Amino acid sequence: MIYRSKAPLRIGLAGGGTDVSPYSDMYGGAILNATISLYANATIEPLNENTIILEAIDRNETQQFGWAHQLPIDGHLDLLKGVYNRIQKDYGIKEQGFRLSTFADAPAGSGLGTSSTLVVAIIGAFTEMLRLPLGEYDMAHYAYEIERKDLDLAGGKQDQYAATFGGVNFMEFYGDDKVIVNPLRVKQQHLFELENNLLLYYTSTSRESAEIIKKQTRNVTDKKEKSIDAMHHLKEQAQMMKEALLKGKLNEFGDILDFGFRQKRQMAEGISNPLMEEIYETAKKAGATGGKISGAGGGGFMIFYCPINTKYKVLQSLEKFGGRHRSYQFTEHGLKTWTI
Repeated sequence: MIYRSKAPLRIGLAGGGTDVSPYSDMYGGAILNATISLYANATIEPLNENTIILEAIDRNETQQFGWAHQLPIDGHLDLLKGVYNRIQKDYGIKEQGFRLSTFADAPAGSGLGTSSTLVVAIIGAFTEMLRLPLGEYDMAHYAYEIERKDLDLAGGKQDQYAATFGGVNFMEFYGDDKVIVNPLRVKQQHLFELENNLLLYYTSTSRESAEIIKKQTRNVTDKKEKSIDAMHHLKEQAQMMKEALLKGKLNEFGDILDFGFRQKRQMAEGISNPLMEEIYETAKKAGATGGKISGAGGGGFMIFYCPINTKYKVLQSLEKFGGRHRSYQFTEHGLKTWTI
């Protein structure tokens, strides 16, 4: 038997950063996101020897261990080890060797939730193998605990829930790790138009999101008024965009994105930089009505709303920066697992 899983990456459309503690615990957060046809994949292949082989195929990285109940967290393939260690601790895995392989369609640090989605996919593969009784909320919260508590990685909560549930969701975040996922019933024609007009652009740079998120967290803890006010406005932005999407007022999307772009820069130092500012202004001059930095900021993907057929002119104007356009479609489904 071979056990497989795939989980979709996501585009954060509005409210980004309000899912991060302690802001979400103190004030409540809100985010609008949508999963796309880029995936994190995981495969578990049982072996006829007591060996554990871990490999990240897209990163050309492999480690091999003799059978052990806990694997060392040492900066190499820690997401894979973290999931194994937690599942071994909570559920137990019989002493049989296996190969755990992963592949992601976007690099870590790209702003599409790659790391969290990969954790969800790995949990999915183990769940398929062990037949674990985990529902969608259980799976997402489990992934969050492994990343944020077991591995002590800084970040928010939206990515795990987006990868698990899939589709277009308005998410609410509160204290005590309470999360409410509200799937949106968006008319197909509105999604087609949004897909047509929303340009996904990779700046060909990645960043360490943890450092930016730590600064954002400190700003809230230190009660930095400018940063907290910006997050309040981003929470409002999520409500504005939800209403625009449900009512089909896509002509408002660019302005709502632009509002969020201006607010997000106030959350923490390093979210934007001169290159990203120049890319943003160039896209707007070419016809984009607004955009955003995907994820924590500092690099990775940016998205731009390009009404009618302006995205072709926008793409042309961005050629000088050496980045690349990434095609995608919105997806309705979250994590999927199967056995072969």
